[in-house]
Amino acid sequence: MSKKTFSNKNNLQVLFEDNHIIIVNKRAGDIVQGDKTGDKPLSDVVKEYIKDKYNKPGNVYLGTVHRLDRPTTGLVIFAKTSKVLPRLNKLFISKDIKKTYWAVVKNEPTKSQDTLTHWLKKNPKNNKSYTYSKEVNESKKAILHYKLIKKLDHYFLLEINLETGRHHQIRTQLATIGSPIKGDLKYGFDRNNKDASIHLHARNISFIHPVKNEVININAPLPKDPIWEACSS
Repeated sequence: MSKKTFSNKNNLQVLFEDNHIIIVNKRAGDIVQGDKTGDKPLSDVVKEYIKDKYNKPGNVYLGTVHRLDRPTTGLVIFAKTSKVLPRLNKLFISKDIKKTYWAVVKNEPTKSQDTLTHWLKKNPKNNKSYTYSKEVNESKKAILHYKLIKKLDHYFLLEINLETGRHHQIRTQLATIGSPIKGDLKYGFDRNNKDASIHLHARNISFIHPVKNEVININAPLPKDPIWEACSS
């Protein structure tokens, strides 16, 4: 009997995989989990990849640890076993998983680096978060740290580290200081990107492996587009 040939039919970009965890580079437009649109989620794509690669019979287990907004690109972690899922969840809750984002913005911030603190309130009707300078009813405190790492011809590249993980936090906080993310119509950019993406990328993730106790440090390659290519040149 010939050995089955594995084909990554969905062109899934897997950046790390072992028996416990799989980390992929999400494309713009992918949804991490199923929603009311009925579009195929990234979690199903990863399940198909695992099923096909390892010729697994029956259902494949996959635990979703966190999400990225649909127009955002970059690193997404999934748990391959029910044993490791609560351990990864605990790392996120305790902030022992460090995530770094890159964002291309329209206007240069007043300060080259700063900490932004706002209170965010989500409006479920339009799926948008609004910032406040002080606490209001049903708001949540949001803190991020940014620094300017490159000036492009017409845009500016920021590196962002989150202290909290709120709905649309980076998008709305940067818009509040007058630096909306390229392509982000919802938060004040003047035109969309042709592929409906925004220039926000989950660039790096680092943590201690919850089973092997080893340091995991992964960079996600940037999308192929002239602006992102200018950021890395």
